[in-house]
Amino acid sequence: MIQDMKVFYLFIFFCISVTGHSALSERIIQGQQPNLSIDPKGVIRVAYGNGEKIYCLTSTNNGISFSSAVLVAELPGMHLGHTRGPQIASSRNFSFISAMDKGGNIHSYRLNHSKGGWTRVAEINDKKGAAPEGLMAIVADKEDYFYATWLDIREGGKNNIYFSSINGKSAKWKANSLVYKSPDKHVCECCKPNIVLNGNKLVIGFRNWLMGSRDIYYSVSYDKGKSFSEAAKSGNGTWQLNACPMDGGSLGFNSEGKVSAAWRRNGDVYYWSENQAELKLSTGRDVSMAQKKKEIYVAWQDKKILSAINLNTKKITLLGSGVSPKIYILDNGKAICFWEDDKVLKYKII
Repeated sequence: MIQDMKVFYLFIFFCISVTGHSALSERIIQGQQPNLSIDPKGVIRVAYGNGEKIYCLTSTNNGISFSSAVLVAELPGMHLGHTRGPQIASSRNFSFISAMDKGGNIHSYRLNHSKGGWTRVAEINDKKGAAPEGLMAIVADKEDYFYATWLDIREGGKNNIYFSSINGKSAKWKANSLVYKSPDKHVCECCKPNIVLNGNKLVIGFRNWLMGSRDIYYSVSYDKGKSFSEAAKSGNGTWQLNACPMDGGSLGFNSEGKVSAAWRRNGDVYYWSENQAELKLSTGRDVSMAQKKKEIYVAWQDKKILSAINLNTKKITLLGSGVSPKIYILDNGKAICFWEDDKVLKYKII
């Protein structure tokens, strides 16, 4: 294991450079459910929640240092915790943050990179109260289009997979569309869906509920979400479970552009790519994966101990204690993982 990397705490600071060996004296950042975006220029943005407030941090040097926290918005009744919380995606000229309230509505906020300042945009769901579960994901392309997916109950009061998109300059999200409805009336009720993009290949992943099994499925669009393929299953095995594991896994693309997934089945963590056998990695849950070209990292939680593996080198890094790890690959080839520990943000560069 790699033992010599110091866990970074996030601090509000003024002109202080953060490195793996720096001792900082400013206050710790309180928050939950950090999510990252990395724009085409390499700028990292971290969205997170604290109570009913949404914040954003920024780094322009691959996570060596971060800006002071910027208040994006205050959202009464915001979902926060257990993979529920602000989501963020960045394109060349814009960033969007989405957040869901307990009344079932999905709010969105936009940042113009050249002008600065977060502004509120229209709600993503076009049917009031359709998304009370509070689980969603967003992604962006380089041409300033943003794509969102979430659990939605407008089909008979049961959770299924919905989709919408927006141009970064627009004031309104497009009409919502149904991506997948399980033949058994609903997908897994408490598992976060995922959405990833590679060129013109847009993929939505989710944990299904089908014939008593709760397995990871995915659906593909080649026309920016106008149509999606029939859902296909990830991996080789199955998980018969009459309960929700609250663990939606993670989604990506391998170096050949094939869909990849990392997820939990029973108490084990698996990795899989299309047309390949699944690979058991460890015991654990709350799985996050990042892939960029040939680099592949998977992070997970096991009894509140967080670990990450580089699948190329097979080296496992002990990250620290906490929950809800989110791992990303930086422009310099390193990986950065954020998580929360007792409502405090932490991160580590691998």
